[in-house]
Amino acid sequence: MLILATPPRIEPARQEQLEALLPLIAAYQRFYQVEEIDPERNRIFFERFLAPSEEGILLGAWEGERPLGHACLYWTFSSLIPAEIVLLNDLYVVEEVRGKGVGRALIEAAAEVARGRGAHHLEWFTAPDNTVARRLYDSTGAQREDWISYDLDL
Repeated sequence: MLILATPPRIEPARQEQLEALLPLIAAYQRFYQVEEIDPERNRIFFERFLAPSEEGILLGAWEGERPLGHACLYWTFSSLIPAEIVLLNDLYVVEEVRGKGVGRALIEAAAEVARGRGAHHLEWFTAPDNTVARRLYDSTGAQREDWISYDLDL
C-alpha cells in the first residue's frame, strides 16, 4: 500500500497534464462498466474542461507528477432554487491511495471552486452499490437526497 508523504496537490488540469489523467478517466469509466472506451473521444471531450472554461473544470490530484485522482465539475443550474449549481460529475482516485484523503481533498477543492463561483451548492451522484465512495460522501456533511434518476437513451 502506498503512503503519501504529503497531502495531494489539487489543481485545475492544464493541457500538458491531460495525457496523464486520461488513463484515470478510462479507469473511472471501466468502474462504471462503460463498454466502449475511446481514448481520442475522451481527450476531445475533457479538453473542454481545461481552465479557463465556460463549461466546467477538470481538477487533478497529484503527488509530484504522479496523478492520484481527478474530479470533473460541470457548471449547471437548478430552477427550483433558482440558481447556479456545480455538478461534481466524476470523482476517481487510484486504488492504491484510496482512504488516504485524496477523494476528500478533491471534494473540498470542488466545494471551494463552487463557492468561488457563487454557486448555491455542489451536487454529485453515485451508484447505490458504491459503498466505499458512499462512506466518504456520508462523512463530508453532505445530505443524501431521495431523488430517483432516469436516463433516456437517444
